[in-house]
Amino acid sequence: MKRALALGIAAGSLALSACSSPALALDEPVNAPAPNRIAKEGTGLKTAIFAGGCFWGVEGVFSHVEGVKSAVSGFHGGAAGTASYSRIVSGGTNHAEAVMITYDPYVVRYDELLRIFFSVVADPTLKNRQGPDVGAHYRSALVPMNAEQSAVAKAYLAQMEASGVWNRPIVTKIEKHRKFYTAEKYHQDFMAKNPRHSYITRWDAPKVRALKAMFPGDYRPAFLRDNT
Repeated sequence: MKRALALGIAAGSLALSACSSPALALDEPVNAPAPNRIAKEGTGLKTAIFAGGCFWGVEGVFSHVEGVKSAVSGFHGGAAGTASYSRIVSGGTNHAEAVMITYDPYVVRYDELLRIFFSVVADPTLKNRQGPDVGAHYRSALVPMNAEQSAVAKAYLAQMEASGVWNRPIVTKIEKHRKFYTAEKYHQDFMAKNPRHSYITRWDAPKVRALKAMFPGDYRPAFLRDNT
């Protein structure tokens, strides 16, 4: 399903609608297993990239996670010349909509972020789609930024496959880190800026509610806004 484009409206408001119109099917949270492989990343802020369908919801959930210091929507996996929203949604650029997060591993570890991601954000059994959105740019992928994240991600995907929690094969891939391209300004903090948008209320707000219910110790009530 291609995304719907919205009509241009007054200056300063949205020019495009990033994600498809609400569909009838429901996404349900999943109690992903507690990771067996604990991340040991040391001190200092770390960065990781997650792709899991429309970046509005991915950014929205991580912006409510304690220990996350920044969550930026963007594109990963393709070339600079086609790293724009209008080009990516037309297909064939190899980008994935993704979110780059910066976090404090003393507060929330990478393995804990993985569990949150697969519990309330992305369905790891769907290939090149999430929710109502279809296309390779909506694929689910993990992009580790260091050797420890890579080892933890590989171990967790294998654990997920063996867990029996999902009744279909795990198809989420680990992708080699390439340049991350920040998305257009209107995509940043989209959930916080547009809480009544039909896509947000239908698809993404329930993910934040699931985060609060399933991971109360990791939930931050205030949305972490990007100050860049």
